[in-house]
Amino acid sequence: MAGASWGAAAPPRKVMAAQLRREQEASSSSSSSSWSSSWRPGRPPAVVWMQGTVLAVDEAAGRARLTDPTGPFTASGLHRLPRGKARPAAGMYVMIMGVVESFCPEPCLQAVKMTDLSGNPLHKSMWGLEVEDLHSAIP
Repeated sequence: MAGASWGAAAPPRKVMAAQLRREQEASSSSSSSSWSSSWRPGRPPAVVWMQGTVLAVDEAAGRARLTDPTGPFTASGLHRLPRGKARPAAGMYVMIMGVVESFCPEPCLQAVKMTDLSGNPLHKSMWGLEVEDLHSAIP
């Protein structure tokens, strides 16, 4: 996606919140990163694809707190996203793509895209397997 304003050089990487926390711990203790070409300390962060259940939404701040099976994460910039059929609300299961803004105290993404996946429970039940499969196929 050359020329994208958010600087994506590769497709979004499917991750869980715990993987982002481990990456922060690894990158703060060494100069190398397990994300190889998709993210390195000192370079713009990778675009990631996460899925989780919305815990709370702060419309005024344009932020949402979410959780996946491995822990919580935050998405900011929601007020800049195109409005679809439904606004994010507590209890929804969503897919979110975004640029990693920070890792601490929990992963925070600058949202690029958010989609409601609540209508099909298969999305939620398969997500962990999708991420595991991707990470076993791509070192």
